[in-house]
Amino acid sequence: MPRLAAVLPLLLLLVFAAFGCHTSSATPAPTATQTPAPPASSVAPPPPAPAAKLDTVTFGAGASGHLALPSPAPAGASAGKHAAVLLIPEWWGLNAWIDEDAARFASHGYVALGLDIYRGKATADAGEAHELMRGLSEDRAMGDMKAAVDWLAARPDVDPQRIAVIGWCMGGGYALALAVADPRLAAAVVNYGKLVTDPAKIAGIHAALLGNFAGADRGIAPDDVRAFADSLKKASKDADVKIYDGAKHAFMNPNNEDGYDAAAAQDAWARIDAFFGRTLE
Repeated sequence: MPRLAAVLPLLLLLVFAAFGCHTSSATPAPTATQTPAPPASSVAPPPPAPAAKLDTVTFGAGASGHLALPSPAPAGASAGKHAAVLLIPEWWGLNAWIDEDAARFASHGYVALGLDIYRGKATADAGEAHELMRGLSEDRAMGDMKAAVDWLAARPDVDPQRIAVIGWCMGGGYALALAVADPRLAAAVVNYGKLVTDPAKIAGIHAALLGNFAGADRGIAPDDVRAFADSLKKASKDADVKIYDGAKHAFMNPNNEDGYDAAAAQDAWARIDAFFGRTLE
């Protein structure tokens, strides 16, 4: 038992890397660029997410999430309809970081909805996160994601033609799965999530696609990412895939003490903002 206790943290780390945070006019050619980021010390950390009021909302058959809305239009101005972003969390569940990201998107003028993927549960413990992920039904997760898109599309303040999904780790894989399954999406962002290799599934992607991946990821090998990008290119998909040389899995999450990379995260956020600016605006 002492020996088991000594190796258990390492086993959990390997599980986290391999499974924990993932369960995937002219058309721009997708790329799998592998570029070293500038030294973290030369890049200022991202500013805190703007304060925003998040409301808990329910939809579908038992699904829920946290909703962040853009600032109201000035008096006398036309409110109009907004693009919307559905956020799918890491294996930790719907936590404060996803709420901060939702508030950030709302500050950019989007209706942002963070999905409560575990329906009321979240954790900061890797062992519990692993169990929650293992117990999550993929069918239920897909049903909740589609219900979230239904709910967003029906809102009077949302343009149903401009709905996007973004996910990290486990949520990145689910974001890609939703892009395969739901042709209504205009855009999808996959941050180091599980990849799709089936040509039929690749063919089913109608959304423009952005991918941010880690060059030192133990669970998603750069060669697999490049193969994924090649498949997207062969299928003539609107896609841009980038590998951050030297970055570790979950490099965008500032709470990831072992792997957060300020330079890579800042660049990834810039890519996401530009991508949504192109595909949703």
